[in-house]
Amino acid sequence: MNPVGFVFGVHLHQPVGNFDHVFADHLRDVYRPLVERLAERHFFPFTLHISGPLLEWLETHDAAYLDMIGRLAADGHVELLLAGFYEPVLASLLPADRVEQVAWMREAIQRRFGVAATGLWLTERVWEPDLAAHLADAGVRYVVLDDRHFLVSGFERDQLHAPFWTESGGKRVALFPIDERLRYLIPFRPPAEIGAYLRDLRAAGRPLAVFVDDGEKFGGWPGTKDWVYTRGWLAQFLDAIDALVAAGDVRLTTPGAALDTVRSGGLAYLPTASYREMEAWALPPVAARRLAVLEQELGEARLAGPEGALVRGAHWRNFLVKYPEANRMHKKMLALSGLCRARGDPPAARRAIGRSQCNDAYWHGVFGGLYLPHLRAAIWRQLALAEGELRRGEGLVVERLDFDGDGAEELWIHSATCSALVSPQRGGVVEEYTVFEQGINYSDVLTRRRESYHEPAPGRAGGEATASDGAPSIHDLEHMVRLQHLPPIDPADRALLVDRVLGSDVSLDGYAGGGFESIACWSRTTFHATLEQSAVAVEVVLKPIPDASPGGLLEKRIRLDQTGELSARYRWDPAAFPSDALFCPEMSVSHEVELAVSPAADVWQFPVATVSRSERGFEETVQGYSYTPRWPVRAGEARLTMRVRQSA
Repeated sequence: MNPVGFVFGVHLHQPVGNFDHVFADHLRDVYRPLVERLAERHFFPFTLHISGPLLEWLETHDAAYLDMIGRLAADGHVELLLAGFYEPVLASLLPADRVEQVAWMREAIQRRFGVAATGLWLTERVWEPDLAAHLADAGVRYVVLDDRHFLVSGFERDQLHAPFWTESGGKRVALFPIDERLRYLIPFRPPAEIGAYLRDLRAAGRPLAVFVDDGEKFGGWPGTKDWVYTRGWLAQFLDAIDALVAAGDVRLTTPGAALDTVRSGGLAYLPTASYREMEAWALPPVAARRLAVLEQELGEARLAGPEGALVRGAHWRNFLVKYPEANRMHKKMLALSGLCRARGDPPAARRAIGRSQCNDAYWHGVFGGLYLPHLRAAIWRQLALAEGELRRGEGLVVERLDFDGDGAEELWIHSATCSALVSPQRGGVVEEYTVFEQGINYSDVLTRRRESYHEPAPGRAGGEATASDGAPSIHDLEHMVRLQHLPPIDPADRALLVDRVLGSDVSLDGYAGGGFESIACWSRTTFHATLEQSAVAVEVVLKPIPDASPGGLLEKRIRLDQTGELSARYRWDPAAFPSDALFCPEMSVSHEVELAVSPAADVWQFPVATVSRSERGFEETVQGYSYTPRWPVRAGEARLTMRVRQSA
């Protein structure tokens, strides 16, 4: 009986814009010790993917580490994997960008390590069927992705120990199913359990077992550094695999080698899919809770069986529905990518767009960085760099279009200095206001929303114990902590110029906590927009469509001038409201600003903080700042001007 071929692979990644100390900590605690110990023990061959942002950082901070990997690759001990260079979700990109991102990675591997890579790590394992043709165009021979992608198509688990082939448009690539069982065993369970599983596969005649997963679980996730290194899991694992190799039960291999030596499993056409947890995270909160209840009712045994794969959440793209902030980044990236190609692809703009495609800031689960302001800011900084490059010397232009793809028309105002997005059908708010010189989108503030994990599913309590002979996985940790109090949520999506009339009894504390009622709120009102434009400024004149206003006449004029200064003027009907009410337009900004208001008014200010869950537990994060001038309604009109601080 032949030994089972064992593919051991790790994916190492840090996102564009992450803090320098995070890169350094992971290099010290994970990336270097893991590769060094594999090399010291001659655990060859193994498979490795280093993302482009991490590769660029290592080039500057630890070239010796890359030299070590280069020597291993040159000797055939390491098989390096491609991906999109800046670690985008490839399915979210334009076809030309998909091919280009992979080409950047292939060229970087050839240049830095002197080897040709033909296999691909699929970012977040987000698969869509048309990817096959684009990956083939990019020179990809095979892709590693979850066995779940096959199981949801009706394949049986015992079939998934071989490469398969798929095609799109007659262009084909091979597919390697990653064994979910190994993903949950390594490195969280004792090596004896892993060895027993591999022996079982051999006894059943399975030719291949593929493990490729995040390298950060080998020391970067909570508790794993102690478990993997101090308590000796890695040394024991290497001993166990050595013993299996010596006994003829296991043979270390790579996907590239297995593609030439293991008989194909046949043809596979896979649906849109990602890993199980990602599909649950992409659901809206109510649906996510229903899924959690359904999974609990089915029980672990049935979920682990053939029926379990058919219980699914949403696809990755649903994050763009769930979080409009992610969708605006995504649609801005797509628009600028198309503009860049139309203007001859200037290299600085094209690379900035490539960096803006890094996946992490576009989604949220236990992982994903949408809730991390510095990661969103990094995306907007790259978009500002690209747009500033592409619009050099341009005057103010207004485009009417459905910018974010939701069926409502927006106004995209842009020049050589700034870019703004006004949404007449969502209250005439400003949903983007980017100043190119500063590289800041001042509208980049995350709305406080109810997330499914704020309220645990019925019957699922926190604090479950973990077996003493293993370490909790990141998904065990998900269920081990609970909030004592529900965090505040916002009554309307945050933007610039969300207009309300408030009663005199609304306090600042109640307002900041979202626990208030408006006498009138125009956040969901459809406005009719006309333009008044001169050589030095654009003014958008907004009036609610007939019978749509929640409070009589309101006229709102948003002005953007050639220097990038943003201002707004209001006129309203004082008779439509109680005499002691206040007219209160809210400005939610990513950086502190100065407001000039006329007539003089009290301005409420408070930091906008969210409560989200990550691999470290619950975290409170300041997303930006709220400024709300409060004019007595009897004034009937008012004006405000937002001045950005040069130190921002």
